Amino acid sequence: MQLLKPENKKSSILPLLAVGTFSLHLFTLLLLIFHGALLQDLSRQMTPQSLVQLVDGNAIIADAKPSFERYPETIRRFVGETMTLMLNWSEQQLPNTIWEISSQLLSNDLKPKFKSEITSLTATTQLENINRGTEYVLVIQQISQPIPIGQGKWKVEMLANHLAFSSSNSLGTSTTFNKQILVRAIDQQATSLPDAAPLPWHRAAYRLGEAKLEIYNICEITDKNCS
Repeated sequence: MQLLKPENKKSSILPLLAVGTFSLHLFTLLLLIFHGALLQDLSRQMTPQSLVQLVDGNAIIADAKPSFERYPETIRRFVGETMTLMLNWSEQQLPNTIWEISSQLLSNDLKPKFKSEITSLTATTQLENINRGTEYVLVIQQISQPIPIGQGKWKVEMLANHLAFSSSNSLGTSTTFNKQILVRAIDQQATSLPDAAPLPWHRAAYRLGEAKLEIYNICEITDKNCS
């Protein structure tokens, strides 16, 4: 009868160890996958998606975000469209009417200062009326990416020109309108629609207000202390 050598005993155990190790690794991998699925499910429960119904009747699914966060493009679009709405005037879009509607998108502290500034852009030095046949158009060349300056606060730089056309000057005159614009998130929408016969500009301002943003300061592009 021949006895097994110790080396043969060791070699017969190695396959068993390999199978055991592989099984342990497989079990660990399955456990990690299971835990990952649980975490994803918990994340979806903690940040649920919402059904958002738009004014035009369409509906979209939106991810929940903290009230002080906004996407950069949302901020840039808010600034560009707000300033365009506020500074495009004609006999059909009287400056004073446009101001009353669009100034809802400004903070209360900023309104007197900015109203005084834009009044100087009109030939009549007042917003109540403009000369017959005169039109004013804001042409924006560039709006920078928003720079965070605090929680729920951003600064953008806008390069633009304010053009004035009249029946006697079809080529128009241009006034440089380069500004630093400070924006912040707000909890409640500041704009509202009138109960009866809202104008297109009411609807435009209301749509912009749905971003729950407001402009709280406007400075010259060269101002080093804009805050």
